[in-house]
Amino acid sequence: MLYIGNFPSMIHLLQLCSPFSLAMADGSRDIFSALDNAKTQLYHFKAIVIAGMGFFTDAYDLFCITAVTKLIGRLYYYDPSKGEPGKLPKNVNNAITGVALCGTLAGQLFFGWLGDKLGRKQVYGITLITMVGCAFASGLSFGSTPHSVISSLCFFRFWLGFGIGGDYPLSAVIMSEYANQKTRGAFIAAVFAMQGVGILVAGAVAMIVSKSFLAAYKAEVFSKNHVLSTQPEGDYVWRIVLMFGAVPAMLTYYWRMKMPETARFTALVRGNHEKAAADMAKVLEHDIIVDESRPKIPAVPNPSYKLLSREFVRRHGLHLLGTTTTWFLLDIAFYSLQLIQKDIYPATGLVPKASSMNAIEEVYKISKAMFLVALFATVPGYWFTVLLIDRIGRFIIQLGGFLLMSIFMAVIGFQYNDLRGYADKCPSDSNDEFCEGKPHLFAALYGLTLFFANFGPNSTTFIVPAEIFPARFRSTCHGISAAAGKAGAIIGAFVVQSYAQKDEKTKRAIVSLSVVNLIGFLFSFLVPETKGKSLEQLSGEDMNEGDSEGVKKAEERV
Repeated sequence: MLYIGNFPSMIHLLQLCSPFSLAMADGSRDIFSALDNAKTQLYHFKAIVIAGMGFFTDAYDLFCITAVTKLIGRLYYYDPSKGEPGKLPKNVNNAITGVALCGTLAGQLFFGWLGDKLGRKQVYGITLITMVGCAFASGLSFGSTPHSVISSLCFFRFWLGFGIGGDYPLSAVIMSEYANQKTRGAFIAAVFAMQGVGILVAGAVAMIVSKSFLAAYKAEVFSKNHVLSTQPEGDYVWRIVLMFGAVPAMLTYYWRMKMPETARFTALVRGNHEKAAADMAKVLEHDIIVDESRPKIPAVPNPSYKLLSREFVRRHGLHLLGTTTTWFLLDIAFYSLQLIQKDIYPATGLVPKASSMNAIEEVYKISKAMFLVALFATVPGYWFTVLLIDRIGRFIIQLGGFLLMSIFMAVIGFQYNDLRGYADKCPSDSNDEFCEGKPHLFAALYGLTLFFANFGPNSTTFIVPAEIFPARFRSTCHGISAAAGKAGAIIGAFVVQSYAQKDEKTKRAIVSLSVVNLIGFLFSFLVPETKGKSLEQLSGEDMNEGDSEGVKKAEERV
């Protein structure tokens, strides 16, 4: 007889005698049932923190660069003949902000595939070491010329993104395979919500560092002194801000290495049910007694169909199409919100004209604006998802998010100039960039768009791919879905923003993005609701859509 803590196998005897016990052999179903029905306990929260710290670092490293790019421009690209603060050339700015996105896309595909080949735990440590090393190296970017400094910074940020990319599929899959059935959505959402906390802390750290340097190294504003308004000590500011991203990930390395491999991977992919039971005992903190006298029916780690096969397309093709297209469309719109953000800050008075500030003061103002937007718009959306996802389901949250984002972006697009204001209506001595607009309504619409992105498809597109695919393909398919999202992000960050350089084109681009959200709304119907179902039910591994050919081979081997 097999006992799993407080879940004796006799309770499931009838279930084990059913036809689908062949696919869930050697007590696997008992193991998964124990995981699915386990009460929420300390280890679940521990797993959220361990996986979440990776996402905290991911978000911090990807978004902290926004606070310091203007400072890097002032330090390395000041041209006295232009009479304005130094500014990164467009191609250099794109390279610094975009190279990490390219690395992330590559990392999602590579580590997603590797997580299904080597195991979640083994690959998890590699991604963390990559992130920690490259975050430190980004701050130490060396060189005697602007070109060499930027080149080394881009090199390290690409590999930083590569490590970050691996954390997407692995964190989601590990949490989904550890979680119980009732609160699985909330647990995965809580891991993803650490992205919002990372953005918030990126703003806070940049504020603290810049404020400290500002107090120690005072300087006149640019309009009064073009040269001395850029403090040489500012070169330390951006480096410290970038390097801090390594700290939280480094603190969780030990605990990440102590996490056992997920029982579902060990049982369903490796076929080692005793090891899976032992690992689950560590997770649930229950003793396990395994009766090895019972004849063993091997698991089917080598199924009859592969990822690139007609059978996979028949069973999961529409699901993969749904997860990739919705994430792709969402990220085109989400990353294009930078179009609005660049005008939101000056329109609301959070960031005055560049000429009315010194270099480090500008970092402080931008990071303060980042912090406030994250606090009141970004972070609440993530945690509303955590609270409600297992009550109202993924499908409703995703549909509602796409629809409301579309409405708010359409309003912003059609009324853009009236909401933002006009540069030519400001007095010559004004520190404001835009005047006679409706800044409070502008900020509210922008904030609501961000809120319903995060209490909407930005969260659900991360959660669902970790639930609906078989264990042997789960990490790979999540990586493919996430990489599609990053392809959309690259389009949003570069193609859309390069197009929308003038007011009329900006309006047109934002209205077009509202249509992109509507298309995402429609493609959401390809993605099934996963609330209240086990991973094996969703993936077909409970033999509802099981691998009948593989099971037949398993029977023959007994």
